[in-house]
Amino acid sequence: MPRTTDKRVRLVDAAKKLIHEQGFNLTTLADIAQEAHVPLGNVYYYFKTKEAIAEAVLANRARELHEALQVFSSAASVKERLLAYLQSEIDNVEQTVKSGCPIGSLCQELAKQGGPLATGATQLLNDTLLWIEKQFQAMDMGDHSRTLARQFMATIQGHALLTNTFKDPKILEQLKPALSAWIDSLAHTKKVTPSVEKMEEYA
Repeated sequence: MPRTTDKRVRLVDAAKKLIHEQGFNLTTLADIAQEAHVPLGNVYYYFKTKEAIAEAVLANRARELHEALQVFSSAASVKERLLAYLQSEIDNVEQTVKSGCPIGSLCQELAKQGGPLATGATQLLNDTLLWIEKQFQAMDMGDHSRTLARQFMATIQGHALLTNTFKDPKILEQLKPALSAWIDSLAHTKKVTPSVEKMEEYA
């Protein structure tokens, strides 16, 4: 049997899973308690409100994100680092097919209601964006690094949305060759590709 001290971890893990699968607004504390196999009355010992447990979920996702970015940063080249990030999205494509991108879908939902939770979710995307921007800075893309980072992230998030909408993992999986060629083109020309649509030339 799990130790009592594991209850908080189980509650956060359960909340993370349910919020991804059915959204924050549709997830109740009773749902979380049932998923975690914790009596509902015990939940309030650890978290007084659903918002409090959502904050713990965001902190958990932030820790996972930063650990992953550190791993990606160990790759030798900018291209390898960026494609490692993309590959992590592809590796979780079955989750995306079922429920969308864990971070992207959460940001989309919480942004509509605003408040501290929305701010916390937005920070996850912003931290990712800053990391991607640093990679383009390392390619000597200068003032264009932010724009390129947004293009890169928007392309992945857009394909994740289509993957979820059409329940087709190939939409996200087939993005890798196109982005790989796009990165190569930037490295060779040192010029900013005018639009994300230009990536289609490399598909």
